[in-house]
Amino acid sequence: MTQTLTARALMEKLISFPTVSRDSNLPLIEWVEGYLADHDIPSTRVPDATGQKAALYAHVGPQSEGGVVLSGHTDVVPVDGQTWDTDPFEVVEKDGRLYGRGTCDMKGFDALSIWAMVEAKTRGVTRPLQLALSYDEEVGCVGAPPMIDAMVASGMPRASAAIIGEPSMMKVVTGHKGGLGFGVHMRGFEVHSSLIHEGVSAIMFGAKLIDWCNVVNAENAAKEPSDMDAGFVPPYTTLHVGMVSGGTAHNITAKDCDFVLTFRIVPGETIEDWTARFKAKVAEIEAEMQAIHPDTGIDLAPAFFVPGLKPEVEGPAEELVRQLTGDNAVGVVSYGTEAGQFQERGYSAVICGPGDIAQAHQPNEYISVEQFQAGEAFMVRLLESLKG
Repeated sequence: MTQTLTARALMEKLISFPTVSRDSNLPLIEWVEGYLADHDIPSTRVPDATGQKAALYAHVGPQSEGGVVLSGHTDVVPVDGQTWDTDPFEVVEKDGRLYGRGTCDMKGFDALSIWAMVEAKTRGVTRPLQLALSYDEEVGCVGAPPMIDAMVASGMPRASAAIIGEPSMMKVVTGHKGGLGFGVHMRGFEVHSSLIHEGVSAIMFGAKLIDWCNVVNAENAAKEPSDMDAGFVPPYTTLHVGMVSGGTAHNITAKDCDFVLTFRIVPGETIEDWTARFKAKVAEIEAEMQAIHPDTGIDLAPAFFVPGLKPEVEGPAEELVRQLTGDNAVGVVSYGTEAGQFQERGYSAVICGPGDIAQAHQPNEYISVEQFQAGEAFMVRLLESLKG
């Protein structure tokens, strides 16, 4: 007899797979694939280029448009260097909280979605329910675009609403900033630092580009935000560099310097405009370097691109989730999600999931039992809405 797991048991199983983004998620995908198959739910894998990771999507209900897709990612951030009181890959309940890496971000929602798919198959629905599980969200929302493209190309009926279950305390989130990142490699020219006028320090010229971020952030903070952007915290585009490496000795002008420069872009501005502005600054600094020595320069490697989620006018996804939650507040967030990627491909998208984003990526990550139960109640109401 096929075993049907509770939502809690499903989360415990998913947490047991240490799907840190740097590692394969295939054991988890294989397990989900088999569990769905045991309940007569076919699914489709979308492997990455290496064959070491895969996304998965599935469909329950009539072959008609107008359903709902539940979207989550399967990867989690590392636990390296974090002090945990429990095994991060085992769900431990304590004081009304469920601890474990990914309980909040976002295997709790993944488990609820898998539970809902099986329930939809068992109970029957007149509108489809679909599941979309991606990989590598935590390293730049890499896995969702090929998955969504495969869903569309396969002819799977297009859902009228995509619910991306990032932790929002079950509140409705209709907008988020876009994300853009570049790997920056500064190529300097080595000389003894006493002859600095003849050398090009990759670190010191890199610092010019990094300080440009500070200048731009201050300029953006001083501007009056548009109506579309005013709800964000902060209500403007921000630039950031979180890690820098380079140099060989304190008395040698650095030959190399590497860092990743990222943008969080408000919906009222475009990624294209910011890319052009960034590259113009890079060209300016590169010209200064090459005026000293021609063999120097700046190499850029696109690291990630995540479109923002723009609030929709009378969007079906927002309308549905507001009906199911009773939440009528305006909600936007400054972090990026896969919702913008669904919207970019023609889906009405909204963010709503259990848990508090403040717990994501933290040591002793947890989701409260209350929030997990709220997510389960949401799924029950969703299933009822798909039967009508």
